[in-house]
Amino acid sequence: MNVRDSEVVCGLLQKAGFRLVDELDKADVIIINTCSVRQHAEDKVWSEVGRYKENKIIGIVGCMAQNYKEHIFERAPNVDFVVGPSDIHKIPGIINSLSGKERSLFERKIWETDGDIRPEEIYHTGFYEDKDVAFVVISEGCSNFCSYCVVPYVRGNLRNRNHKDILREIEEAVDKGITSITLLGQNVNAYSADKDISFAKLLGMVNGVKGLKEFSFVTSHPKDTSVELFKTMQDLDNLKKSLHFPVQSGSDRILKLMNRNYTRKFYLDLADTYRKIVNNAVLTTDIIVGFPTEKEEDFQDTYNLVKEAEFDSAYIFKYSPRLNTEAAKMVDDVETKEKQRRHKLILDLQKDISKRKKCLKK
Repeated sequence: MNVRDSEVVCGLLQKAGFRLVDELDKADVIIINTCSVRQHAEDKVWSEVGRYKENKIIGIVGCMAQNYKEHIFERAPNVDFVVGPSDIHKIPGIINSLSGKERSLFERKIWETDGDIRPEEIYHTGFYEDKDVAFVVISEGCSNFCSYCVVPYVRGNLRNRNHKDILREIEEAVDKGITSITLLGQNVNAYSADKDISFAKLLGMVNGVKGLKEFSFVTSHPKDTSVELFKTMQDLDNLKKSLHFPVQSGSDRILKLMNRNYTRKFYLDLADTYRKIVNNAVLTTDIIVGFPTEKEEDFQDTYNLVKEAEFDSAYIFKYSPRLNTEAAKMVDDVETKEKQRRHKLILDLQKDISKRKKCLKK
Protein backbone atom coordinates (compact mmCIF):
# COMPACT_ATOMS: atom_id res chain seq x y z
CA MET A 1 0.00 0.00 0.00
CA ASN A 2 2.80 2.41 0.87
CA VAL A 3 4.58 1.68 -2.41
CA ARG A 4 1.46 2.72 -4.30
CA ASP A 5 1.03 5.83 -2.13
CA SER A 6 4.61 6.84 -2.96
CA GLU A 7 3.87 6.38 -6.65
CA VAL A 8 0.76 8.54 -6.28
CA VAL A 9 2.78 11.35 -4.65
CA CYS A 10 5.45 11.14 -7.38
CA GLY A 11 2.80 11.26 -10.08
CA LEU A 12 1.08 14.28 -8.52
CA LEU A 13 4.39 16.14 -8.19
CA GLN A 14 5.42 15.42 -11.77
CA LYS A 15 2.01 16.58 -12.98
CA ALA A 16 2.52 19.82 -11.02
CA GLY A 17 5.87 20.44 -12.73
CA PHE A 18 8.30 19.05 -10.18
CA ARG A 19 11.23 16.85 -11.24
CA LEU A 20 12.26 13.67 -9.43
CA VAL A 21 15.97 13.22 -8.68
CA ASP A 22 17.87 10.08 -7.74
CA GLU A 23 20.32 11.63 -5.25
CA LEU A 24 19.49 13.32 -1.94
CA ASP A 25 22.12 16.02 -2.41
CA LYS A 26 20.37 17.18 -5.58
CA ALA A 27 16.94 17.42 -3.93
CA ASP A 28 15.37 20.66 -2.73
CA VAL A 29 12.45 18.75 -1.22
CA ILE A 30 12.60 15.44 0.67
CA ILE A 31 9.38 13.55 1.41
CA ILE A 32 9.41 10.49 3.65
CA ASN A 33 6.39 8.22 3.26
CA THR A 34 5.99 6.36 6.54
CA CYS A 35 4.49 3.19 8.02
CA SER A 36 3.35 2.65 11.61
CA VAL A 37 2.56 -1.06 11.46
CA ARG A 38 5.87 -2.10 13.12
CA GLN A 39 8.19 -0.34 15.57
CA HIS A 40 11.19 -1.10 13.39
CA ALA A 41 9.70 0.87 10.49
CA GLU A 42 9.17 3.92 12.71
CA ASP A 43 12.66 3.70 14.19
CA LYS A 44 14.14 3.82 10.68
CA VAL A 45 12.23 7.04 9.93
CA TRP A 46 13.45 8.81 13.08
CA SER A 47 17.00 7.79 12.27
CA GLU A 48 16.76 8.83 8.63
CA VAL A 49 15.14 12.22 9.10
CA GLY A 50 17.89 13.31 11.49
CA ARG A 51 20.39 13.15 8.62
CA TYR A 52 18.70 15.84 6.55
CA LYS A 53 19.83 19.47 6.52
CA GLU A 54 17.47 22.28 7.43
CA ASN A 55 18.09 24.11 4.14
CA LYS A 56 15.85 21.56 2.43
CA ILE A 57 12.06 21.33 2.61
CA ILE A 58 11.32 18.14 4.54
CA GLY A 59 7.93 16.45 4.81
CA ILE A 60 6.68 13.44 6.74
CA VAL A 61 3.64 11.83 5.14
CA GLY A 62 1.66 8.64 5.63
CA CYS A 63 0.71 6.70 8.74
CA MET A 64 3.27 8.16 11.15
CA ALA A 65 2.16 11.63 10.14
CA GLN A 66 -1.43 10.84 11.05
CA ASN A 67 -0.49 9.00 14.24
CA TYR A 68 2.10 11.37 15.74
CA LYS A 69 0.96 14.71 14.26
CA GLU A 70 2.58 17.70 16.07
CA HIS A 71 4.86 15.42 18.09
CA ILE A 72 6.90 14.91 14.92
CA PHE A 73 8.04 18.55 15.09
CA GLU A 74 9.14 18.07 18.69
CA ARG A 75 11.27 15.05 17.84
CA ALA A 76 12.44 16.23 14.40
CA PRO A 77 12.51 20.07 14.34
CA ASN A 78 13.94 20.09 10.80
CA VAL A 79 10.62 18.75 9.43
CA ASP A 80 8.52 21.40 7.67
CA PHE A 81 5.19 19.69 7.04
CA VAL A 82 3.20 16.66 8.16
CA VAL A 83 0.49 15.15 5.95
CA GLY A 84 -1.70 12.11 6.71
CA PRO A 85 -2.63 9.42 4.13
CA SER A 86 -5.96 11.01 3.18
CA ASP A 87 -4.35 14.34 2.29
CA ILE A 88 -1.50 13.37 0.01
CA HIS A 89 -3.24 15.15 -2.88
CA LYS A 90 -2.40 18.45 -1.15
CA ILE A 91 1.35 17.92 -1.23
CA PRO A 92 2.17 19.85 -4.46
CA GLY A 93 0.32 22.91 -3.16
CA ILE A 94 2.00 22.61 0.23
CA ILE A 95 5.46 22.54 -1.31
CA ASN A 96 4.65 25.55 -3.47
CA SER A 97 3.58 27.48 -0.39
CA LEU A 98 6.88 26.64 1.32
CA SER A 99 9.09 27.44 -1.65
CA GLY A 100 8.23 31.14 -1.81
CA LYS A 101 9.57 34.18 0.01
CA GLU A 102 7.21 33.58 2.92
CA ARG A 103 9.02 30.42 3.98
CA SER A 104 10.89 32.22 6.74
CA LEU A 105 7.53 33.22 8.17
CA PHE A 106 6.06 29.75 7.78
CA GLU A 107 4.84 28.07 10.94
CA ARG A 108 5.39 24.33 10.82
CA LYS A 109 2.02 22.82 10.24
CA ILE A 110 -0.01 19.63 10.14
CA TRP A 111 -2.41 19.35 7.24
CA GLU A 112 -5.56 18.02 8.86
CA THR A 113 -7.84 15.83 6.81
CA ASP A 114 -10.94 17.30 5.20
CA GLY A 115 -12.43 13.81 5.13
CA ASP A 116 -11.37 10.22 4.64
CA ILE A 117 -12.15 10.08 0.93
CA ARG A 118 -9.22 10.65 -1.39
CA PRO A 119 -9.93 12.42 -4.70
CA GLU A 120 -10.26 9.78 -7.41
CA GLU A 121 -8.00 11.64 -9.84
CA ILE A 122 -4.88 10.95 -7.73
CA TYR A 123 -4.89 7.37 -9.02
CA HIS A 124 -4.75 8.42 -12.67
CA THR A 125 -1.45 10.32 -13.04
CA GLY A 126 0.08 7.40 -14.97
CA PHE A 127 3.18 7.14 -12.77
CA TYR A 128 4.39 3.61 -11.98
CA GLU A 129 7.81 2.82 -10.55
CA ASP A 130 7.81 -0.67 -12.05
CA LYS A 131 7.22 -0.82 -15.79
CA ASP A 132 5.94 -4.40 -15.69
CA VAL A 133 3.74 -4.54 -12.58
CA ALA A 134 1.20 -2.02 -11.27
CA PHE A 135 -0.41 -1.80 -7.84
CA VAL A 136 -4.07 -0.79 -7.90
CA VAL A 137 -5.88 0.23 -4.71
CA ILE A 138 -9.45 -1.12 -4.56
CA SER A 139 -10.24 -0.03 -1.00
CA GLU A 140 -8.83 2.35 1.57
CA GLY A 141 -8.81 2.06 5.35
CA CYS A 142 -10.14 -0.78 7.49
CA SER A 143 -13.05 -1.31 9.88
CA ASN A 144 -11.87 -4.47 11.63
CA PHE A 145 -10.07 -2.80 14.54
CA CYS A 146 -7.77 -5.70 15.33
CA SER A 147 -6.43 -4.75 18.75
CA TYR A 148 -2.76 -4.65 17.67
CA CYS A 149 -3.32 -2.71 14.43
CA VAL A 150 -3.03 1.03 13.91
CA VAL A 151 -4.48 1.10 10.38
CA PRO A 152 -8.09 2.14 11.21
CA TYR A 153 -6.75 5.03 13.29
CA VAL A 154 -4.40 6.39 10.64
CA ARG A 155 -6.24 5.46 7.42
CA GLY A 156 -9.85 5.57 8.60
CA ASN A 157 -12.69 3.12 8.14
CA LEU A 158 -13.10 0.96 5.05
CA ARG A 159 -13.97 2.87 1.88
CA ASN A 160 -14.41 1.03 -1.42
CA ARG A 161 -13.51 2.64 -4.71
CA ASN A 162 -16.05 2.50 -7.52
CA HIS A 163 -15.45 -0.58 -9.65
CA LYS A 164 -15.57 1.50 -12.84
CA ASP A 165 -12.72 3.69 -11.60
CA ILE A 166 -10.70 0.60 -10.66
CA LEU A 167 -11.17 -0.91 -14.11
CA ARG A 168 -10.31 2.40 -15.78
CA GLU A 169 -7.05 2.58 -13.83
CA ILE A 170 -6.15 -0.98 -14.83
CA GLU A 171 -6.91 -0.23 -18.47
CA GLU A 172 -4.70 2.87 -18.27
CA ALA A 173 -1.85 0.78 -16.88
CA VAL A 174 -2.27 -1.84 -19.62
CA ASP A 175 -2.22 0.94 -22.23
CA LYS A 176 1.24 1.88 -20.87
CA GLY A 177 2.45 -1.68 -21.49
CA ILE A 178 1.96 -3.05 -17.97
CA THR A 179 0.49 -6.55 -18.09
CA SER A 180 0.59 -7.64 -14.42
CA ILE A 181 -1.60 -6.08 -11.70
CA THR A 182 -1.80 -6.48 -7.92
CA LEU A 183 -5.05 -5.37 -6.30
CA LEU A 184 -4.48 -3.74 -2.90
CA GLY A 185 -6.51 -3.24 0.25
CA GLN A 186 -6.14 -3.77 3.97
CA ASN A 187 -8.93 -6.33 3.60
CA VAL A 188 -9.62 -6.85 -0.11
CA ASN A 189 -12.25 -9.54 0.30
CA ALA A 190 -14.47 -7.14 2.26
CA TYR A 191 -14.84 -5.17 -0.99
CA SER A 192 -18.36 -4.39 -2.16
CA ALA A 193 -19.67 -1.61 -4.39
CA ASP A 194 -23.04 -0.64 -5.81
CA LYS A 195 -24.60 -3.35 -3.62
CA ASP A 196 -24.27 -6.14 -6.21
CA ILE A 197 -20.52 -5.88 -6.92
CA SER A 198 -18.78 -8.32 -4.58
CA PHE A 199 -15.04 -8.90 -4.46
CA ALA A 200 -15.47 -12.12 -6.43
CA LYS A 201 -17.45 -10.29 -9.10
CA LEU A 202 -14.80 -7.55 -9.27
CA LEU A 203 -12.15 -10.22 -9.86
CA GLY A 204 -14.17 -11.52 -12.79
CA MET A 205 -14.32 -8.03 -14.28
CA VAL A 206 -10.56 -7.53 -13.87
CA ASN A 207 -9.92 -10.91 -15.50
CA GLY A 208 -11.76 -9.63 -18.57
CA VAL A 209 -9.57 -6.55 -19.12
CA LYS A 210 -8.01 -6.89 -22.59
CA GLY A 211 -4.23 -7.09 -22.60
CA LEU A 212 -3.93 -8.06 -18.94
CA LYS A 213 -1.87 -11.25 -18.64
CA GLU A 214 -1.99 -11.88 -14.88
CA PHE A 215 -3.18 -10.36 -11.62
CA SER A 216 -3.22 -11.07 -7.91
CA PHE A 217 -4.49 -9.49 -4.69
CA VAL A 218 -3.53 -8.81 -1.06
CA THR A 219 -4.55 -9.01 1.77
CA SER A 220 -7.47 -11.28 2.80
CA HIS A 221 -9.08 -11.48 6.23
CA PRO A 222 -10.25 -15.00 7.16
CA LYS A 223 -13.59 -13.82 8.57
CA ASP A 224 -14.59 -12.33 5.19
CA THR A 225 -13.32 -15.17 3.02
CA SER A 226 -15.83 -17.45 1.28
CA VAL A 227 -16.04 -20.59 -0.81
CA GLU A 228 -17.31 -18.30 -3.60
CA LEU A 229 -13.91 -16.59 -3.64
CA PHE A 230 -12.07 -19.91 -3.91
CA LYS A 231 -14.27 -21.06 -6.79
CA THR A 232 -13.69 -17.74 -8.54
CA MET A 233 -9.93 -18.09 -8.08
CA GLN A 234 -10.03 -21.53 -9.65
CA ASP A 235 -12.15 -20.40 -12.61
CA LEU A 236 -10.26 -17.23 -13.64
CA ASP A 237 -7.41 -17.93 -16.04
CA ASN A 238 -5.42 -14.75 -15.41
CA LEU A 239 -5.69 -14.78 -11.61
CA LYS A 240 -2.67 -16.15 -9.72
CA LYS A 241 -3.57 -19.07 -7.49
CA SER A 242 -2.08 -17.46 -4.41
CA LEU A 243 -3.79 -16.41 -1.18
CA HIS A 244 -2.13 -14.28 1.49
CA PHE A 245 -4.16 -15.28 4.51
CA PRO A 246 -2.91 -13.80 7.82
CA VAL A 247 -3.63 -16.05 10.81
CA GLN A 248 -1.61 -14.00 13.36
CA SER A 249 -1.96 -16.64 16.11
CA GLY A 250 -2.95 -20.28 16.55
CA SER A 251 -4.34 -19.71 20.04
CA ASP A 252 -8.08 -19.09 20.35
CA ARG A 253 -7.48 -17.08 23.50
CA ILE A 254 -4.97 -14.77 21.81
CA LEU A 255 -7.11 -14.52 18.66
CA LYS A 256 -9.95 -13.25 20.84
CA LEU A 257 -7.68 -10.68 22.48
CA MET A 258 -6.55 -9.64 19.02
CA ASN A 259 -10.21 -9.16 17.99
CA ARG A 260 -9.73 -11.36 14.93
CA ASN A 261 -13.26 -12.80 15.03
CA TYR A 262 -12.43 -16.38 14.04
CA THR A 263 -11.09 -19.48 15.74
CA ARG A 264 -8.17 -21.76 15.04
CA LYS A 265 -10.50 -24.47 13.69
CA PHE A 266 -12.34 -22.02 11.44
CA TYR A 267 -9.05 -20.88 9.93
CA LEU A 268 -7.67 -24.37 9.34
CA ASP A 269 -10.95 -25.60 7.84
CA LEU A 270 -11.01 -22.62 5.48
CA ALA A 271 -7.39 -23.17 4.44
CA ASP A 272 -8.16 -26.83 3.76
CA THR A 273 -11.21 -25.91 1.67
CA TYR A 274 -9.10 -23.45 -0.33
CA ARG A 275 -6.56 -26.11 -1.20
CA LYS A 276 -9.26 -28.61 -2.18
CA ILE A 277 -10.94 -26.16 -4.57
CA VAL A 278 -7.95 -24.30 -6.09
CA ASN A 279 -5.45 -26.35 -8.06
CA ASN A 280 -1.79 -25.76 -7.18
CA ALA A 281 -2.87 -23.32 -4.51
CA VAL A 282 -0.22 -21.22 -2.75
CA LEU A 283 -0.95 -20.21 0.85
CA THR A 284 1.01 -17.56 2.75
CA THR A 285 0.39 -15.89 6.09
CA ASP A 286 1.38 -13.38 8.81
CA ILE A 287 2.16 -14.42 12.39
CA ILE A 288 2.74 -12.34 15.53
CA VAL A 289 4.61 -13.86 18.47
CA GLY A 290 4.80 -12.40 21.96
CA PHE A 291 1.40 -10.70 22.02
CA PRO A 292 0.53 -9.49 25.56
CA THR A 293 -0.26 -12.38 27.95
CA GLU A 294 0.89 -15.00 25.39
CA LYS A 295 1.87 -18.06 27.43
CA GLU A 296 3.95 -21.01 26.30
CA GLU A 297 0.80 -23.03 25.56
CA ASP A 298 -0.52 -20.20 23.35
CA PHE A 299 2.76 -20.16 21.47
CA GLN A 300 2.67 -23.94 21.07
CA ASP A 301 -0.81 -23.62 19.55
CA THR A 302 0.65 -21.26 16.95
CA TYR A 303 3.68 -23.48 16.36
CA ASN A 304 1.45 -26.51 15.84
CA LEU A 305 -0.87 -24.58 13.52
CA VAL A 306 2.11 -23.73 11.31
CA LYS A 307 2.97 -27.44 11.23
CA GLU A 308 -0.57 -28.37 10.28
CA ALA A 309 -1.27 -25.61 7.78
CA GLU A 310 2.07 -26.03 5.95
CA PHE A 311 2.23 -22.52 4.57
CA ASP A 312 4.31 -21.91 1.47
CA SER A 313 5.82 -18.92 3.26
CA ALA A 314 5.11 -16.69 6.24
CA TYR A 315 5.95 -13.24 7.55
CA ILE A 316 6.72 -13.67 11.25
CA PHE A 317 6.83 -10.65 13.56
CA LYS A 318 7.67 -9.98 17.18
CA TYR A 319 4.86 -7.99 18.80
CA SER A 320 5.51 -4.30 19.43
CA PRO A 321 2.90 -1.92 20.92
CA ARG A 322 1.38 0.53 18.43
CA LEU A 323 0.34 4.00 19.57
CA ASN A 324 -3.43 4.48 19.96
CA THR A 325 -4.34 0.79 19.57
CA GLU A 326 -6.32 -1.24 22.10
CA ALA A 327 -3.44 -3.66 22.63
CA ALA A 328 -1.21 -0.74 23.63
CA LYS A 329 -3.35 -0.44 26.77
CA MET A 330 -2.26 -3.96 27.77
CA VAL A 331 1.01 -4.70 29.55
CA ASP A 332 3.65 -5.83 27.06
CA ASP A 333 4.62 -8.64 29.40
CA VAL A 334 6.48 -11.08 27.14
CA GLU A 335 10.20 -10.43 27.55
CA THR A 336 12.28 -9.50 24.51
CA LYS A 337 14.44 -12.63 24.76
CA GLU A 338 11.34 -14.80 24.88
CA LYS A 339 9.88 -13.06 21.83
CA GLN A 340 13.15 -13.67 20.02
CA ARG A 341 13.14 -17.36 21.00
CA ARG A 342 9.57 -17.88 19.81
CA HIS A 343 10.26 -15.94 16.62
CA LYS A 344 13.28 -18.11 15.80
CA LEU A 345 11.44 -21.36 16.50
CA ILE A 346 8.61 -20.56 14.11
CA LEU A 347 10.96 -19.02 11.55
CA ASP A 348 13.10 -22.17 11.51
CA LEU A 349 10.01 -24.36 11.28
CA GLN A 350 8.63 -22.37 8.37
CA LYS A 351 11.98 -22.43 6.56
CA ASP A 352 11.96 -26.23 6.74
CA ILE A 353 8.37 -26.41 5.48
CA SER A 354 9.04 -23.95 2.64
CA LYS A 355 12.18 -25.81 1.58
CA ARG A 356 10.41 -29.19 1.58
CA LYS A 357 7.43 -27.88 -0.39
CA LYS A 358 9.71 -26.22 -2.91
CA CYS A 359 11.56 -29.51 -3.46
CA LEU A 360 8.27 -31.38 -3.97
CA LYS A 361 7.25 -28.96 -6.73
CA LYS A 362 10.42 -29.55 -8.74
